Amino acid sequence: MDMSTLNVWAVLVAAVAGHIIGAIWYSPMLFSNAWMQAIGKKEEDFKPVNMGKLLTITFVFQLIMAFCLGMFLNDASIGWSEGAFYGFLTGFGWIFFVIATNSMYEQRSSKYIFISGIHWTVVFTVMGLILGAWK
Repeated sequence: MDMSTLNVWAVLVAAVAGHIIGAIWYSPMLFSNAWMQAIGKKEEDFKPVNMGKLLTITFVFQLIMAFCLGMFLNDASIGWSEGAFYGFLTGFGWIFFVIATNSMYEQRSSKYIFISGIHWTVVFTVMGLILGAWK
């Protein structure tokens, strides 16, 4: 894998897309309330959190994930559909089941597993689509 052929802009946009998906996914319009119920917390439990720091760190994590996926997909023969498919396989085949495995040992609910696992499946599918399409 030649890092010099990796589209840095595609990696950046994929990371931003992942971050935006997370913001929408865990917002009140989608799964915020169900997720908080699944982890046994209320909105006020999150008030002391430094959101600027949290968002910065999670964006850096998204950037690392997008870079790594980009390196796997860094082949001229991979287009948007293959990228989306490989992103889906990454999100569902690896991330979803890592979350499910850990969650079973942590005695978390299936609701938590599905909310978190499907979130990451969607994120990696979109990242893969972007990275596959934008060479």
